[in-house]
Amino acid sequence: MASDIEIAQHATLHRITDVASKLGIADEHLEPYGHYKAKISLDYLAGLPPRPNAKLILVTAISPTPAGEGKTTTTVGLGDALNRIGKRAIVCLREPSLGPVFGVKGGAAGGGYAQVVPMEDINLHFTGDFNAIGLANNLLAAMIDNHIHHGNELGIDVRRITWKRVMDMNDRALRDITVSLGGPANGYPREDGFDIVVASEVMAIFCLATSIADLKERLGNIVIGYTREQKPVTARELEAHGAMTVLLKEALKPNLVQTLENNPAILHGGPFANIAHGCNSVIATQASLRLGDYVVTEAGFGADLGAEKFIDIKCRKSGLRPDAVVIVATLRALKYHGGVDVKNVSQENLAALEAGIANLERHVRNVREHYGLPCVVSINNFTFDTQAELDLLQSRMQKLDTPVFVARHWAEGGKGAENVARAVVDLVERPGAGTNFKFVYEDSATLVEKITAIATKIYGAANVVFDGKARAQVKKLEEDGFGSYPVCVAKTQYSFSTDPAARGAPSGHTINVREVRLAAGAQFVVMICGDVMTMPGLPKQPSAAKIDLDEQGRVVGLF
Repeated sequence: MASDIEIAQHATLHRITDVASKLGIADEHLEPYGHYKAKISLDYLAGLPPRPNAKLILVTAISPTPAGEGKTTTTVGLGDALNRIGKRAIVCLREPSLGPVFGVKGGAAGGGYAQVVPMEDINLHFTGDFNAIGLANNLLAAMIDNHIHHGNELGIDVRRITWKRVMDMNDRALRDITVSLGGPANGYPREDGFDIVVASEVMAIFCLATSIADLKERLGNIVIGYTREQKPVTARELEAHGAMTVLLKEALKPNLVQTLENNPAILHGGPFANIAHGCNSVIATQASLRLGDYVVTEAGFGADLGAEKFIDIKCRKSGLRPDAVVIVATLRALKYHGGVDVKNVSQENLAALEAGIANLERHVRNVREHYGLPCVVSINNFTFDTQAELDLLQSRMQKLDTPVFVARHWAEGGKGAENVARAVVDLVERPGAGTNFKFVYEDSATLVEKITAIATKIYGAANVVFDGKARAQVKKLEEDGFGSYPVCVAKTQYSFSTDPAARGAPSGHTINVREVRLAAGAQFVVMICGDVMTMPGLPKQPSAAKIDLDEQGRVVGLF
């Protein structure tokens, strides 16, 4: 079997203007970046009439494991499958970050015969959106220190600056640093640090903004720190938001590419779900719902992280409402949740599968009971999956009245996911489908009540405890009028708990909140739980060590 990158490199791509024509987009509304990718005009998208019957399908997954699940692959395969059965479907995804591309994953554009292409471009720089986001973020950082250096008219307390610099790479050495060393000409020394671009507030704002005007307003509302009297200081007061908007003006236009089967895909934005809100841009999703009859999108990591934030942040702020959910799993991953070492997950083990299914069951219950959405389970097929294991899974899911489908899109493309596509169509076309949609908590709840609702309802925790510093931060935010904001939980993606080693469906644990950050422009409050880092590090053997150019100048080793 060829590798993912070999499959992508041998694909026959259509010119992006031909892909756009399937959606009725004329050439004058495109800004091509070469032959196979383009940005779509915001003015054109804003003028499109709504499609009242367009359906939004959310793809999520069980808690991720080293055995792999294939959420993006399923999103692409399902989009292709819907097109195969006669639906006008669009795949709507996040853009990959260079952090995981060079770190653990080595690529994030799907896999096998369910990919978005040009795969190399998408994984490496793409149309420069993340670079623009990093520059806008760091322009604000530079203007903060410059303002202080030239007299500090706003009275910013250098001990209370909360704005960090960013870069789109995993670099643990930059988590905590000291800036402005070298004497008076370089400013006032202070502690600082870097986050990865995908964890930045600018990324969150970028993905939640609905227009250029909304983007500028949100950027101006960013709180960069506090005065000695603990009064918030904003980017607007520094007069930085206008220039930041200029840097982001072109990036805010969604990117059009295609699947291996030449169906349209829109990729835009890319916040992580373990340390940010994990969804592609509102502009891209809303545009897709005006261009297609079915939109297949994903939320990062498991349904406890990405899907919860999709519901409680993205849907709450935008008015978007999913019609159905697809929960992705593999038998390998479920056996890992049942306690099997990753080296042995390919072997039949009914006892481990029985134990690991608890993880899937909780995700299903969360989606149905706490998000109020209908769902199906899609199992990514591996050749060593056994009928006995599939029968066991089917039996357990029948008790939850949740259909399970084996999908083979990785090997067969859209053809291998037609069963999932038909099930999704049946689900969303039933009378009353999606009418039970609900949030996990109400706007009127306090910040403590919101994180407690997420922890107890979604994570199965017994309670939430705050470090002293975090509790003081919550009190201050509510006093400053930010208590109505939704909560964005930053925690490990590997477990319902804050312990990444706790597999399955742990219950009765405690969620510890060690730090609270305000994202006033994005209009949510980040609660950092456990040991999760907003600037990841590279693994012992990073994927970057395998990525290279061959003698013909082709990229190799990229997934």
